[in-house]
Amino acid sequence: MEYAPEYYDKETLILGVGNILFGDDGFGPAVADYLNERCRAPAGAAILDVGTGVRQILFNLIIAEQKPRRIVIVDALQCGRTPGEVFLVSIEEIPDKKVNDFSVHMVPTLNMLRELRDLCGVEVVVLAAQPENIPELVSGEMTETMKKAVVEAADYISEKYLKECQE
Repeated sequence: MEYAPEYYDKETLILGVGNILFGDDGFGPAVADYLNERCRAPAGAAILDVGTGVRQILFNLIIAEQKPRRIVIVDALQCGRTPGEVFLVSIEEIPDKKVNDFSVHMVPTLNMLRELRDLCGVEVVVLAAQPENIPELVSGEMTETMKKAVVEAADYISEKYLKECQE
């Protein structure tokens, strides 16, 4: 690749994944937006709301010469936990089912995460929250439970990876 976005060169790349049109599934983008509104990412980090476009970014990262040292994926995952619970999950523990087709949970995306980790030496961190409600029909309204989870996840990320968050 002749041209690579500057975030390929960052030490830490934070990707908010999910579909804001389906309630709590918009958790990842909401965390990215929260961080971008309230924090100053240090020079070595980038925060992106990738919505449903994570596959293209991961594919481009695999073939790029430059890669971040760490990728933090932030997404809502149905893992049978308490709604609103924020937790770390390994790639192998990610459930293979999701409401929509643009998911980090789909096999091609999981394979790309494994390849980045195993073949490219990129640390892959998955920070998730258990959704309370992902509606079958379009509904952009996130539950209050998940809105609290957004703040918790953002606090975790800023303390662990940004360290320069300003309220």
